[in-house]
Amino acid sequence: MSKNDKIINNINATMSMEGMPLLKEDKERLRECLEGKISYQDAVDKLIKQYTNKQVN
Repeated sequence: MSKNDKIINNINATMSMEGMPLLKEDKERLRECLEGKISYQDAVDKLIKQYTNKQVN
């Protein structure tokens, strides 16, 4: 098991204890960040944009 797999598994275990296990998409996003394919800030910005409601005028 790679170092990144161990990190993701540890995060998933912690989140699962709180009743919020990681989805497949979450694990893929984490892997991209850990491998340097996307910055953590870019990942956060993308999630904020995805889940922010846009107001209609």
